[in-house]
Amino acid sequence: MKISNETKVGILGVITVTILILGFNFLKGNKLFTHSVLLNAKYANIQGLTASNPVIINGLEVGRVSEITTDPSMKEILVKLSIFSDVNIPVNSVAVINPNPLTVTKVEIKMGDATTYLKNNDNINTVPSGEYLSGVFNKVDPVIASVKNAIDQLDSLMGAVKNVIDEKNKNNITAVISHLNDITINLQALMDKDKGPLAKTLQNTNSITQNLAQNNQKINGIIENLDKTSGELAALDLKTTLNNLNQAITQIKETLEKVNNGNGTAGKLINDPALYKNLSSTSNKINLLLDDIRVHPKRYINISVFGKKQTEMPLTTPTPDSSNAPYQKN
Repeated sequence: MKISNETKVGILGVITVTILILGFNFLKGNKLFTHSVLLNAKYANIQGLTASNPVIINGLEVGRVSEITTDPSMKEILVKLSIFSDVNIPVNSVAVINPNPLTVTKVEIKMGDATTYLKNNDNINTVPSGEYLSGVFNKVDPVIASVKNAIDQLDSLMGAVKNVIDEKNKNNITAVISHLNDITINLQALMDKDKGPLAKTLQNTNSITQNLAQNNQKINGIIENLDKTSGELAALDLKTTLNNLNQAITQIKETLEKVNNGNGTAGKLINDPALYKNLSSTSNKINLLLDDIRVHPKRYINISVFGKKQTEMPLTTPTPDSSNAPYQKN
């Protein structure tokens, strides 16, 4: 049987149309020969999501975005998700749009824990990606939420500080910083390793330490001598010596009391006025006798050939050259 050219053209056209339809559906994310489940997700902002973008669960691609439609008011955008993997999705799962500036925008399904599962043409829960991540952070790691709150409070505090610091305070802060710079310069000069006072002090200290090290043997000898002297002092019977000294002082005190009271020979010599007068008179007479011998020596030493008689009278008063002598008249 001979097939006409018109029939051949018709068959080729049908095949071409079929391939185009299948290719269009493939580009839309629909698998050609597998069963898929359609899920409806509604968003207020799809963040650049387009048809054929992947749908992932736990990092694994399980489907694609098959269609995106909206109403004239643009208040709600309907996104149809074609799930072609054999996956059971709990009814409390959430579809979150995950934008990525480096790759394509994805729809990520966060699996719930319900025991019933979504069916074909069911609606899946959706939340904006920012709100979902914030809720996840608050649940998974409360520290992150605390840090975020702390950063917000710090930002508010910095704003308040900026308002408090006026031009006058800024000038004061500048002056303080200038003084701190001057202090730093002075400290650097003080700690200069070649000319700084601290360096010189350290050098002197090092010199003293070296001298001590060089004279260590002498110092040890001095310490040994001190130790020996201390031992000798400790060996002395200081208690007995002090007792003897105390007894001697007591005896001297008793002796002085007797002398003051006129007891004994020494007491009488010191305290008896008659003895003093007698001694004074005797001394006066002795002085007068010596003075008379000096003036009239012939009266006491008479060497005369002819035996001349002495007619001079003895002295009864001091001579002029001894007028300052302590003579007393009886």
